Amino acid sequence: MRVEDIIAAKPHQEIYSVKKSSSIDAAVSELSNRKVGALIVSDDGKTLDGILSERDIIREMGKRGTACLGDNVGDLMTGTVSCCAKSDTADKVLETMTEGRFRHMPILDGGKIIGLISIGDVVKARLDDMARENSAMVDMIRGL
Repeated sequence: MRVEDIIAAKPHQEIYSVKKSSSIDAAVSELSNRKVGALIVSDDGKTLDGILSERDIIREMGKRGTACLGDNVGDLMTGTVSCCAKSDTADKVLETMTEGRFRHMPILDGGKIIGLISIGDVVKARLDDMARENSAMVDMIRGL
């Protein structure tokens, strides 16, 4: 299974982003309202500047408390981001996420952001694949 198959099956393909100049407080509201764990950081909505995850915020809150809520997204975001292409396999994405210990990966095509894939998206796709394979094997054994 490829990334393009996974994102095509997602019910919501909207890319949620925030600007570097936005406050962390505003980003927290956006994360909460959208019920997502990460936001793409992009000043133009097309070019990847970074990613801001719940973990980025929680780590800083652990150090400084709620004072960080007034900071700019650009101050807390992860600027060096591992990305994938729509042609990458689910296994490759899972391996990269597991090795890097992160849960969200932007999808780029020609240097432009075309989506965001989460580890939950990939695991769900792999489980669906396994269920289909299992069903096909059962049918084969039964002679159907």
